[in-house]
Amino acid sequence: MQTPLLKRVWPLALLLMLAFTGATPKKIKLYLIGDSTIAQKIKQTFPETGWGMPLSTFFDSTVVVDNRAQNGRSTRTFLAENRWQPIVDALQEGDYVFIQFGHNDESEAHPDRYTSPADYRKNLIKFVTETRARKGNPVLITPVTRRKFDKQGKQQETHAAYSAATTDVAREYKVPLIDLDKMSRELLQQFGVENSKLLFLQLEPGDHPNYPYGRQDNTHFSELGARKMAQLVVSQVVAQKLPLLSERMARPTAKNAVPPAATGKDAQPTTP
Repeated sequence: MQTPLLKRVWPLALLLMLAFTGATPKKIKLYLIGDSTIAQKIKQTFPETGWGMPLSTFFDSTVVVDNRAQNGRSTRTFLAENRWQPIVDALQEGDYVFIQFGHNDESEAHPDRYTSPADYRKNLIKFVTETRARKGNPVLITPVTRRKFDKQGKQQETHAAYSAATTDVAREYKVPLIDLDKMSRELLQQFGVENSKLLFLQLEPGDHPNYPYGRQDNTHFSELGARKMAQLVVSQVVAQKLPLLSERMARPTAKNAVPPAATGKDAQPTTP
């Protein structure tokens, strides 16, 4: 049975506890818009993986990744199919929109999706201004590279005009820019001509039941490639200290934080 003193002290103690522990930060959404290099994949296309798929694992539970990217879409078709307006309508103050197009915009061989650099630029500006009108945070991302080495083993630039347009809009409208084109090319160069195949959907006949005749794809990623591209994106979230986002990175559990050298027979026991 509680004493009168305890009844009076307990509410004050509870308030002090809440003050010291702090309230859980409000959840924010991180929308991804773009093409097949980011998009969610169905099991029938596995091991093809968009870099948006592993992205949520890098953030804590207060960041909800909402991947709206779609295979085969350019900035023009993403707008024409009314994929953008529902995002605008749902945006809350503090939410983020990561914007990466270019692969399909530049595809002149496909008139149904092709978008000139000038129109591409206008569409990016629309995404930026309408995100800001809802007090959201736009982030522009240059199109991730395709795997293309020359005879000397140098990774080639594959999106020059569209990366330049993305960079120009970011500069003019003072939008955070993640130069994934440049960073992904540097990553492929580090891996080299042969090892870089591990990052893409490169399969020999019989390697996987979804692709009985194999697949030689230099655009879409393997699980490893998607994770590596997501890591590049996250590295810039942290380096640029993007507000409300950079401080919400996932933390390892105590068990996972133990260095590999400490997991052998000489490791000290840990509390479960």
